[in-house]
Amino acid sequence: MTKTVDILDLTVGGENPVAFILGPCQLESLDHARMMAEKIAAACESAGAKFIFKSSYDKANRSSISTKRGLGMDEGLTILSRIRDEFGVPVLTDVHDAHQCAPVGEAVDVLQIPAFLCRQTDLLLAAGETGKAINVKKGQFLAPWDMGNVADKIASTGNEKIMLCDRGTSFGYNTLVTDFRGLPIMAQTGYPVVFDATHSVQQPGGQGTTSGGQREFAPILARAACAVGVSAVFLETHEDPDNAPSDGPNMIPVDELAGVLSALVRYDALTRELIQ
Repeated sequence: MTKTVDILDLTVGGENPVAFILGPCQLESLDHARMMAEKIAAACESAGAKFIFKSSYDKANRSSISTKRGLGMDEGLTILSRIRDEFGVPVLTDVHDAHQCAPVGEAVDVLQIPAFLCRQTDLLLAAGETGKAINVKKGQFLAPWDMGNVADKIASTGNEKIMLCDRGTSFGYNTLVTDFRGLPIMAQTGYPVVFDATHSVQQPGGQGTTSGGQREFAPILARAACAVGVSAVFLETHEDPDNAPSDGPNMIPVDELAGVLSALVRYDALTRELIQ
């Protein structure tokens, strides 16, 4: 059985139903974040699911210098704190540098380590030292069994509130593939495994100065992950993905979210019934 990670009133892992990490890729404004949180909360209530609200104050790994990075840490953390207080849900955001971890840890419930940075020892240690839950994405360049070393770095701080997240593996140029063997392999570490359906359908740098993607396949891969067995599913969503400032090609329209989540909850329940 996997370990559990308690995040406010949500427990991820163990025998608990699948949890969801949901939100727009990039913070746009307080009003936009409120609108998205309201729609996501309604979709989750309809599906009988619990969620962590996710959005980034800075997209530090954009394809081009000309693309929008976000609102910045000060404004972004203020917005995320407001969302947590107003909606009573945990919030998650990315950190990109060790010095960001302490202030981010004061404002959010989950620190996320981007895939490109998953072996940066100083960043992992600083994140662990906050005592907050850590969602660390497997680098596109790593084998799933390599994530044990990543988890050990964080755990060396005394913080074992660790989730390991798969977001696809590099497969030639501008292409990712999901190896579903990696989910149970990472689960052998004992930590909860998260499947990032959004970035698994990304086409990195596939549009020249921005990344492309195939959002129509995100629900399909998420269903497959629930059939294999995961503790949480990561899905980015937006009211108008085609005009979103970041990762639009991968995000699910928020008006379709309730149906997607309802299916995933059912897949998860069936999987848990069959493997008991």
